[in-house]
Amino acid sequence: MKLVNEKELELSVIMPCLNEENAVGSCIDEAKRFISTHNIKAEIIIADNGSTDSSAQKAAEHGAVVVSETRRGYGRAIRTGIGNSRGEIIIFGDCDTTYDFLHLESFYYPLERGEYDIMIGDRFSGGIEKGAMPFLHKLGVPFLSWCGRRKFHTDVRDFHCGLRALTREAAEKIDLCTEGMEFATEFIAKAVTAGLRIGQTPTVLRCEGCKRRSKLHTFSDGMRHLKYIYGKNSS
Repeated sequence: MKLVNEKELELSVIMPCLNEENAVGSCIDEAKRFISTHNIKAEIIIADNGSTDSSAQKAAEHGAVVVSETRRGYGRAIRTGIGNSRGEIIIFGDCDTTYDFLHLESFYYPLERGEYDIMIGDRFSGGIEKGAMPFLHKLGVPFLSWCGRRKFHTDVRDFHCGLRALTREAAEKIDLCTEGMEFATEFIAKAVTAGLRIGQTPTVLRCEGCKRRSKLHTFSDGMRHLKYIYGKNSS
């Protein structure tokens, strides 16, 4: 995908957001602490995906740059965030407090050192806190990941972890175009096709805020992933 802005910063942290007024502030604060602790020149971007609550206002109050993508879709929001970023390295993750933005070392530094082009979180080696993942997802995610590994000839264990990173150069090389949750699969598939070096790092899936209603739709989102994996545009 073509990035509009010139590289100006070392890091962009991007969070797609849809009605997360009770969580977005703490996620931004965690990212800010990571950035400050490691003395990184960085920005935090909230890609607001048509929130009807005060998410955008909360994000601005906590010091993030807010960009708007009114067309609904997880993939759309992340693509808009990446397209408006200025960092040499881009880390993106959900702002519902399930991911830890305070400890991003294993995502940032392997890319900063040039060891990989992309880093993918692995919740199955990092740990899934009790209640953080619905039972059906514990069955479906490994199955869909297995399908993805076989189809795209990669060893990525967790195809659907919401915490990931890539270099700006890698972002320029992959033509991301999906709109919904299948973006997670497309991201890996096109990285493999482009010959990018993919690293994996243990990532904890936290249960903070997990009592809130999930935005995932188990069956429809699962089918979108399968359709992408075995569809005519996936080869």
